Amino acid sequence: MKRIIDIFFAILGMFFLSPLFLLLPILIKSTSKGSVFFIQERVGRKGKIFKMIKFRTMHAIQDSNSTISIKGDSRITKVGVFLRRYKLDELPELMNVFLGQMSLVGPRPDVPGYADKLFGNNRNILKLRPGITGLASLKYSNEEALLAQQKDPKSYNDQVIYPDKVRINLDYYYNQTVWLDIKIIFATIFKLISERG
Repeated sequence: MKRIIDIFFAILGMFFLSPLFLLLPILIKSTSKGSVFFIQERVGRKGKIFKMIKFRTMHAIQDSNSTISIKGDSRITKVGVFLRRYKLDELPELMNVFLGQMSLVGPRPDVPGYADKLFGNNRNILKLRPGITGLASLKYSNEEALLAQQKDPKSYNDQVIYPDKVRINLDYYYNQTVWLDIKIIFATIFKLISERG
């Protein structure tokens, strides 16, 4: 049932949001150099690597190899700030959902390396398709601002945020239902409206 819902809403979303899929690439391309899309390898279901698609929000030439970003990051373009604020950069992930690499709801897919830190029951998280949104995404919707307040953002992410996300995602694994997914989707929509409205 979950997969059927994913396919249905992925197609529906791409259809109704098609004007944005035409407009946003023009904005991205006309305001900064580089590709329209940012494609990055992420760890998917059963540890399989896939290529996640997002609209590019950073300058194409980067001196940093950091896998995290913070609010006010100089690498983020002016259009990128807008896209990130309203989560529009994640719209292309609907294609990943359609292809079966992701789900609408689930743990956010990590970059390679973080999955190696999962041991014991925590590895059950890898049995799930990663999602566009999820319980951990809702709790850390202000993650970039939170990291910007830290002296060492990467250490704070690795020692505080990441372990908490693992706990939340494992709880989702044991308690997932279609009804819970629906509540998470609506909670995500309402949170975007309330925080950015």
